[in-house]
Amino acid sequence: MDSDEHKRVLDPERDTAALKALTHPLRIQLLGLLRQDGPATASELAARTGESSASTSYHLRVLAKYAFIAEAEHRDGRERRWRALHTVTSWSNESMESTEAGRAFVGLARRRQIEHLERSLARYEADLAAGRLGQEWVEPSGITDLMPRLTAASLTELFDTVAGKLEELTARDADDPRAEHVVFVAAGLPLAAHEHGAHEHADRETQDRDPEDRETEGPETEGPETEDRDTSDHEPEDLTR
Repeated sequence: MDSDEHKRVLDPERDTAALKALTHPLRIQLLGLLRQDGPATASELAARTGESSASTSYHLRVLAKYAFIAEAEHRDGRERRWRALHTVTSWSNESMESTEAGRAFVGLARRRQIEHLERSLARYEADLAAGRLGQEWVEPSGITDLMPRLTAASLTELFDTVAGKLEELTARDADDPRAEHVVFVAAGLPLAAHEHGAHEHADRETQDRDPEDRETEGPETEGPETEDRDTSDHEPEDLTR
């Protein structure tokens, strides 16, 4: 396991047992909640997930066994509290593709990220409607859906550029009282051309932003806190990129 203060890097050869432990939807969700909202008890997490306290307690112990979480300082002696040990789980896609356990984990983690995006959208809309978010967030918020033609090298460069800029802005805003937690999900999924060789240009321009200012292309794509590349997962549920 390679790790630093913020990132847990999984290797399919060395971390086989940890991968299998994390290939469980509820465990990914629990880890994401601890990363997003901070330390919590099994009972508190049960209330948020709709599961029983016995179930969340068991799955939290499994996460602790494989060093994804640890006990936090207790408010009282009645029930232990848990905290996430890292803010993101990362891996190499190429390495994960080489093992069955790695492929299973990546597939599940990506689908959990999509579910996390759906929940985050619902929460954002509710927060805005209830006045918990100021109007200054209306314009910059949204989901961008594009379909550029890129090489594999360019896609890698794009992710690296975004990761670097995000790290820079996060550091800049760390102590700014105006800052809020922002769910930022990025996806880059190449699609092979159809057998007849035609490139599809339909179903475009489906973005939720002002058409005079912004453009979008392609089918809607979405991508907890996790990252499936070895650069620097909120809910992150997830993980889990």
